[in-house]
Amino acid sequence: MSETKSRGAAKKSAVQKDVPQSEEQKSMTREHERLEEARMHKLAWKKWGPYLSERQWGTVREDYSESGNAWDYFTHDQARSRAYRWGEDGLAGISDDKQQLCFALALWNGEDPILKERLFGLTNSEGNHGEDVKEYYFYLDSTPTHSYMKYLYKYPQAAYPYADLVQTNKSRTRHEMEYELIDTGVFDDDRYFDVLVEYAKETPDDILIKISVSNRGKEAASLHVLPTLWFRNTWSWSKGAVKPGIEQVTGAKGLTVAMASHEGLSKRYLTCEGDIPLLFTENESNMQRLFNKSSASAYVKDGIGEYVVNGQQAAVNPYRTGTKTAADYQLRVKGGETKVVRLRLSHAAPPEDSASVRSFATGFEKVMGERLREADEFYASITPPSLNKEEALVMRQSLAGMLWTKQYYYFDLDKWLEEHGADPLSPAKSPNLRNRHWYHMLNDDVISMPDKWEYPWYAAWDLAFHCVALTAVDPDFAKEQLELMLHDMYIHPNGQVPAYEWNFGDVNPPVHAWATWFVYQADKQRHGEGDVEFLKNGFQKLLLNFTWWVNRKDPTGRNVFEGGFLGLDNIGVFDRSAPLPTGGCLEQADGTAWMALFSQNMLDIAVELAKHDPVYEEMALKFLQHFLWIAAAMDRIGEHHDEMWDEEDGFFYDLLRLPDGHATRLKVRSMVGLLPLCASTVFEMDIEERHPDLLGRAREFLRRHPELMATIAPPNKPGAHNRRLLSILDETKLRRVLSTMLDESEFLSPFGIRSLSRYHLDQPYIFKVHGEEYRVSYLPAESDTGMFGGNSNWRGPVWMPVNVLIIRALLNLYAYYGNDFTVECPTGSGKRMNLFEVSREITLRLSRIFVPDETGRRPVFGGNEKFQSDPFWRDCIPFYEYFHGDDGAGLGASHQTGWTGLIGRLLQIHGAVNAESILEHGKFGTSKRIGGLAQGRKKSGSKT
Repeated sequence: MSETKSRGAAKKSAVQKDVPQSEEQKSMTREHERLEEARMHKLAWKKWGPYLSERQWGTVREDYSESGNAWDYFTHDQARSRAYRWGEDGLAGISDDKQQLCFALALWNGEDPILKERLFGLTNSEGNHGEDVKEYYFYLDSTPTHSYMKYLYKYPQAAYPYADLVQTNKSRTRHEMEYELIDTGVFDDDRYFDVLVEYAKETPDDILIKISVSNRGKEAASLHVLPTLWFRNTWSWSKGAVKPGIEQVTGAKGLTVAMASHEGLSKRYLTCEGDIPLLFTENESNMQRLFNKSSASAYVKDGIGEYVVNGQQAAVNPYRTGTKTAADYQLRVKGGETKVVRLRLSHAAPPEDSASVRSFATGFEKVMGERLREADEFYASITPPSLNKEEALVMRQSLAGMLWTKQYYYFDLDKWLEEHGADPLSPAKSPNLRNRHWYHMLNDDVISMPDKWEYPWYAAWDLAFHCVALTAVDPDFAKEQLELMLHDMYIHPNGQVPAYEWNFGDVNPPVHAWATWFVYQADKQRHGEGDVEFLKNGFQKLLLNFTWWVNRKDPTGRNVFEGGFLGLDNIGVFDRSAPLPTGGCLEQADGTAWMALFSQNMLDIAVELAKHDPVYEEMALKFLQHFLWIAAAMDRIGEHHDEMWDEEDGFFYDLLRLPDGHATRLKVRSMVGLLPLCASTVFEMDIEERHPDLLGRAREFLRRHPELMATIAPPNKPGAHNRRLLSILDETKLRRVLSTMLDESEFLSPFGIRSLSRYHLDQPYIFKVHGEEYRVSYLPAESDTGMFGGNSNWRGPVWMPVNVLIIRALLNLYAYYGNDFTVECPTGSGKRMNLFEVSREITLRLSRIFVPDETGRRPVFGGNEKFQSDPFWRDCIPFYEYFHGDDGAGLGASHQTGWTGLIGRLLQIHGAVNAESILEHGKFGTSKRIGGLAQGRKKSGSKT
């Protein structure tokens, strides 16, 4: 969200008022002070950041085709020549928070046919497992204000094998491994450059840029390093728009300076160390190359590439003006040598005296060193001392990756639809035009993305998990992101939260209320009082969303819910977003469980708000009743074949309800059946003292409807510390589900909880209809179907977000059942654990994915020997989309630090919290020790 024009800037919560400093605040690091300055709108430390996408081509925003095939309409091959309509992309790039001015890196090794200006990857039709980036790059570090950032890119010295990657992957089947860049041989004999890009802010508007180029090979090699500054093209789409400009200006000898002027920004100066040629062109389409038409300007977007790669002297502007410029550093780097390029992007013009030139490098390195030291101090302050060195590295890189994966996202749906010939009040030219009912949307913000190459667009349920992780480093940004999805420029007037740009009307799991409640609790522990205005505003919008779910996704009014694929892509027997081949409808165990959890979260929020305003007691009672009706509908009194609980198996299943009224369970043992476990929350009994009328009405409701309690955990039975429990699973069901979940031959992998039971390896589930066979088998790695593009798989791998929800449920259940409730873990091992210990065991297994084992190998790297053993690779950790269910290897999107970054938050929590603190404080995420960490206080705790 824009820091200068934040939607929340007009109203400051109670938390934002000036209050005396606590001891924790006095011990804040310098980065915490910057966060506070940003929060109070004193200094705009977040104005500039890594807000540049890593792929703008192939997105829905840029798709103006009649067929809606975004990948084919705007290709990677066109990207270097074609101006974007809605955003920009680049390599290791930054921009201001409205992406008016962009800076990124371009490279040329003397062999490639084009400049390396952006990351290359396969489109959905080219990859044998869907779209896939084919580069090696790593987000090594970042502070939350981006006062210090570090990015590593590995660039081959041989020609990049574009054609080989496309042709070989395209020829492979879904049953074969992906053909990766390292498989092509371009990194043989270490013939590549490590290009390390570091950013450090001396002030919010003064950014130092250091590019260190290391030749990892034995022989000398040449490289063009082209730091590039350009304006996003806003002038080609609007009549009368003022065109900005960049020009070379006089600088002191030994410094080369470009000045950028824009009506929305103050002047910006890019100062380059050395007397370096600046190449200028325009950020406008090369119409001749693309469409065989005359271009508006003689200088076009790919002009710098044509000059450097093909020697076209006339491709750049000799008068050294334009809307895009690059400094052309031509380096010759010996084997094993490192050369450094230094630049500065600032609002202040550089001085012209020779003394400033002499101090450029020394002053530069001093600031760079200070920001790195402050970043170290910041992460030391939030990292539990109980974590070992490797765990601390995983935590830091995962959170840094989340901070790097912010992106400015601009999409005016009303304008986009108008450009596609679709007026909201008249029929569209194309009846199947994507997102035509979302014309109210204007997205114009910095947003946390799942992955800036494979998923360079927000996804509602991903973002909720991002916010939970981001509370570890920047709770204010987490709150802003949650508010954003509920803003009237995002949420539909009917109450639906937008899913993602490929189909805003698709249905994601309703986890926004859980994230809102978690972020509020963490913030409350940190500051000592809660941001009640944030919670109130969220509750009102979430109420609209809850009503949408009840009205749209419970068609029979029986408190059982549909929902579609719900983010779990191919987990079901059928495509859950398409009409069923049998007719009828699918009553979903996960959809219903999500709504039970939604009800619990809204109840939590309403009870908290009732402390400040009694009117919320009525809403608390409403959501208690909703939960009870939903939970009871999943397993009614007596044995029924048309309900989700299967008494024989001790598991929940989706229910296929046929047109003739008959129903059958689809007996797939999957995450769908574990999600009802996640709908577990506890309440402290001070609620009785605070809200006696609410408790009285709740007891009266239960007295009138005793059947609602018959098959769930009794909500009136006291547990540890006199707490009360709301859970779909009573103690008997809980033990049965946990027995299955913790069985290593079923769900419990050495690396977390699998999304599908390994039972289906030998016993695939088969459903036959109309002579056609539908099958679900255990697939621990990539998908073997094209369902939802075939680029993700929920039939066996380990996924971080649902594991986090399971851990959260176990901690809540532990707060209720205490130490006396134990289960075998693993099932059949004879080793008994309480539920806190089970949660810690799952966290330990998840962390094993990234931490070196006893042989020094990280499971995430799989069989990639280069990553496993090379000292320049083995500590660069990618946070994949999901992980092999048996060996922990990373799969899917290689940089989905979005929700996989949750591992950093898990390590922080389990490194700081012990069983006693959970019993004392009650709920996951509420421990004062966790809040204290974010203010720099260190406390000892149990080792993860």
